[in-house]
Amino acid sequence: MKTYAIRIHQPGGPEVMVWEEVEVAAPAAGQVLLRHTAVGLNFIDVYHRTGLYPAPLPFTPGLEGAGIIEAVGDGVTEFKPGDRVAYANPPLGAYAEVRLMPADRLVKLPDDIDDRKAAAMMLQGMTAQYLLRRTYPVQKGDTILIHAAAGGVGLLVCQWARHLGATVIGTVGSEEKAELARTHGCDHPILYKSEDFVARVREITNGEGVPVVYDSVGKDTFLKSLDCLRPLGMMVSFGQSSGKVEPLDTGLLAAKGSLFLTRPSLMAYTAKRSDLVDSANELFEVVQKGVVKVEVNQTYPLMEAPQAHRDLEGRKTTGSTLLLP
Repeated sequence: MKTYAIRIHQPGGPEVMVWEEVEVAAPAAGQVLLRHTAVGLNFIDVYHRTGLYPAPLPFTPGLEGAGIIEAVGDGVTEFKPGDRVAYANPPLGAYAEVRLMPADRLVKLPDDIDDRKAAAMMLQGMTAQYLLRRTYPVQKGDTILIHAAAGGVGLLVCQWARHLGATVIGTVGSEEKAELARTHGCDHPILYKSEDFVARVREITNGEGVPVVYDSVGKDTFLKSLDCLRPLGMMVSFGQSSGKVEPLDTGLLAAKGSLFLTRPSLMAYTAKRSDLVDSANELFEVVQKGVVKVEVNQTYPLMEAPQAHRDLEGRKTTGSTLLLP
């Protein structure tokens, strides 16, 4: 069948994304044909577009979406046409009206979670789940630091960590974002442009430092983040919106208190189907209970993905953003 998708023929700026007619085959064994109702926008899409994370050219970007199954291939028994499903993992190709997906990478949506909310929360929500529950299991009484606290992952981490009994410190870029983070469970928003976040973290923790820093910013915050940690603390570098972190002399980790450093990815944490399903179900549970509220603060027609990328890179977005076919 013929449909439309965003295609990238060479790495570059938002302008390299073009809206094109494409051909989609019938689902092969183990695949489903999925018609998207909503597609998630994430910073990893920028990394693929620019070539920071190379992908074979040409390609359709996007790792997150929700929709309705239209057909299933041989051997698919867990899903049937008409099922509402969502995903947040490879293969690339979410920026499309219709696509093929491996059935074992999909999860069925509960009746009380609509498609838009699902597409807005799968990647960011399961990222928050593994950060808080597996990479460093946050305990009641912990004080944690999350950078970009008013972003998509940040707002979810603030709410979830507060529910777990943690005190949340978060860096933000403006008073407006500080208020947004505060209303979502961030106890101590820090305006990093006008405040020394290391000094403020030390002040808030009475000089002790925090047991964990969740850092998706990268180059601009990495070294200072290490200075926020207490001895034996964990540096979780899970993104690089400001650029790649410079090569590190691991002796620095010893000098700053025998620190731990990890560079996790959602794809590794959900590689096993059982882990994928468990992560999604725990996310669905906290959303259904109202512990974590997923807010779609921006929507764009799918064909206007270039403008969505400009706004995302320009730090003009907050919370979750959707592209609508």
